[in-house]
Amino acid sequence: MPSAEQPVGPAVSYAEPATRPAATTLEGRFVRLTPPNPGEDAADLFPVVSGPENAALWTYLFNGPFASEEALSAEFAKTAGLVDPVFFAIRDAATGRALGRASYMRIEPNHRVIEVGSILFSPLLQRTPAATEAMYLMARHVFEDLGYRRYEWKCDALNAPSRAAAVRFGFRFEGVFRKHMIVKSRSRDTAWFAMTDDEWPRVKAAFERWLEPANFDAEGRQTRRLEEIRAKL
Repeated sequence: MPSAEQPVGPAVSYAEPATRPAATTLEGRFVRLTPPNPGEDAADLFPVVSGPENAALWTYLFNGPFASEEALSAEFAKTAGLVDPVFFAIRDAATGRALGRASYMRIEPNHRVIEVGSILFSPLLQRTPAATEAMYLMARHVFEDLGYRRYEWKCDALNAPSRAAAVRFGFRFEGVFRKHMIVKSRSRDTAWFAMTDDEWPRVKAAFERWLEPANFDAEGRQTRRLEEIRAKL
């Protein structure tokens, strides 16, 4: 206790910063996360993320929708080599086709805090084991390879699907930052979620049990929900 006898947080015994994420490949059974290839990714994704029927994919993202494959490719090219955010293409493990993308962002190695964001799941990826596996692979890399102690998920407070996804994946709701951003000329309140390194072992165990082949029937439908598995651990 300092001489002022004021309460402080627990001491952190390891002082090394976390490792910055870099271009790498994360391998799973359903998906492979790779560094982006703007032209190929746009060619794969534009047909399944464009048009009025897919407008909802872009409502809460910082950019988009895009009127052409070339415009989408140009957007992907602008972010391909950045160090924050660091983007991954989410590819089908069997075919290599890009099904979506996601990034690590707001990266603070000294505090060992990192965020997952700018998530674009095409209809081919939504509500599939592949989508869940992609989020598992990114979280595992953060905690086990890079050494972060806090992993954040933030979204527009009005984005009900994103809020539900955060809770399903094991992030805990921490509150709403009012008037946090201006996005596409609109005021955004931001809902904050996070998981920490001490929570990760339980979250990881639930992910892995959910992803086991035995958890799916002959039609590929889950037999146990991810939240149910985690609650019993």
